[in-house]
Amino acid sequence: MNPSAAEFTTYDESRLAGVIALCEAEGWPSFAEDPDRAHAVLTAPGVTSVVALVDGEVAGFAYLQSDGHIQAHLSLIAVSATHRRRGIARALLQYAVPLTGALRVDLVTDTADAFYSALPHRTLSGFRIYP
Repeated sequence: MNPSAAEFTTYDESRLAGVIALCEAEGWPSFAEDPDRAHAVLTAPGVTSVVALVDGEVAGFAYLQSDGHIQAHLSLIAVSATHRRRGIARALLQYAVPLTGALRVDLVTDTADAFYSALPHRTLSGFRIYP
């Protein structure tokens, strides 16, 4: 499948179940634990959330936070196992990043180094701090 066979659009609540299903498949419990909270997060001020649809079903999504001018952070991105390796994740980013208004996007990954290293980037050291 070519990513052009997918439709890319901004998130709305009708896509929540599909986004939650992708998170559950990845073993990410935060959205599934409280769907109302997940929807609030995906639509919060400064957030850009987009989905990839294949045959009307959510095949992928990306969730970014931004100041709207300089900096954005890719918080989550996932593509269903049945639609991977087809350019959907890259196309999600190409669609979403301009919507943030930011000049650059930072991210943290523990599973997708090969994917991100194939994109134009500069590698920096980073930390995730838990309260």
